[in-house]
Amino acid sequence: EFRRVLFRSRTSLPKNTKKMRKSSKKRTRLPRKLGLPPGSLVHVGEIKTDKPSITLIEFDAQGVSETHFDSLEASRQHQPSRGKFWLNVHGLHDPAVMAEIGRRFKLHPLIQEDILNTQQRPKSDEFSDYIYIVARSFDFDTESNSLNSDQVSIVLGRNFVLTFQERATGNFEAVRERLRAENGAMRSHGCDYLAYALLDTLVDRYFVMLDHLTDQAEDLEERALNKPNPTLLAEINRVKHEALLLRRALWPLREVLNSLSRVDNGFFTPDTRLYLRDIYDHTVHVLESLESVRDLLADLLDIYLSSVSNRLNTEVRILTVLTTLFMPATLIAGIFGMNFRHMPLLDDQDGFRLALGMMIGAATAMAAAFWRRNWLKTR
Repeated sequence: EFRRVLFRSRTSLPKNTKKMRKSSKKRTRLPRKLGLPPGSLVHVGEIKTDKPSITLIEFDAQGVSETHFDSLEASRQHQPSRGKFWLNVHGLHDPAVMAEIGRRFKLHPLIQEDILNTQQRPKSDEFSDYIYIVARSFDFDTESNSLNSDQVSIVLGRNFVLTFQERATGNFEAVRERLRAENGAMRSHGCDYLAYALLDTLVDRYFVMLDHLTDQAEDLEERALNKPNPTLLAEINRVKHEALLLRRALWPLREVLNSLSRVDNGFFTPDTRLYLRDIYDHTVHVLESLESVRDLLADLLDIYLSSVSNRLNTEVRILTVLTTLFMPATLIAGIFGMNFRHMPLLDDQDGFRLALGMMIGAATAMAAAFWRRNWLKTR
């Protein structure tokens, strides 16, 4: 039996999203759940949309239809038109929306709680009527030159797929286009194939994030070798932190995909499990490449410290050479400055010129010796 659905969906972020992210950190802390019983619907995380937005895509081999809802009352009047559907939710900060969806699809209270807690690690939980999968989506912010992470929850049933996202990123737009395409192969497959396509899209995004981290690591390496400065150390630590976040999302996701592709749980057909194995291979590939990036970032700190130490040694050497060049002049001036009545060249008319010549000659000889030993070169 078809389960009715809710609200309206949007594909773009509101203009005031960044302001809301900063202001929501104080309102969405974990201590709000302290003392509450298990299954309490409390949003944990940042508020990244102004209000929840939901869309329904119904499809079968004959076609596809999309419906947007702007109120709960409108969703209750909706009548199903096709056998399979995909319900997508943007915005998880309204517990009332989650409670309505949980009631209609008979989701366990703990699953509803995990969906609202956007700090979950990737995992999968199996129930008799559905399977719950948690993954993380990453995007690259060109303004801050950093990675943004969002939680994506997927609920796969016999004839439906539910997806819950913190904000509209457009990452699943390619999957929607495949459903809209005429004579598309995805329509003839079951909902398990749709869930596979969503997971595959998320893993493909990891390759994009890996390319960004690799480019940043290579740029930092060049800067560490050529122009090390204190700001470089902060950049290295920032990229290391982002690589760690990506690794924390990939390691448990790899185990989830491995379990889904090898265990016959009744939700994924044998043909779809073959595709899941392909995603698993991609995940392993990303992890191996990410380890190389992390090794490079770890070596960058040693490169930075070595470059700074080498630069300091060069500056100290130059100062030492300059000081040494003036030492003969200081010695000669000190000798002729002693308070003796009878000294060589003291009463000589050319005594000053001779003393100055000895100073210049000694400095020149020492400079020539330093030059032959390459002590005057800065590189």
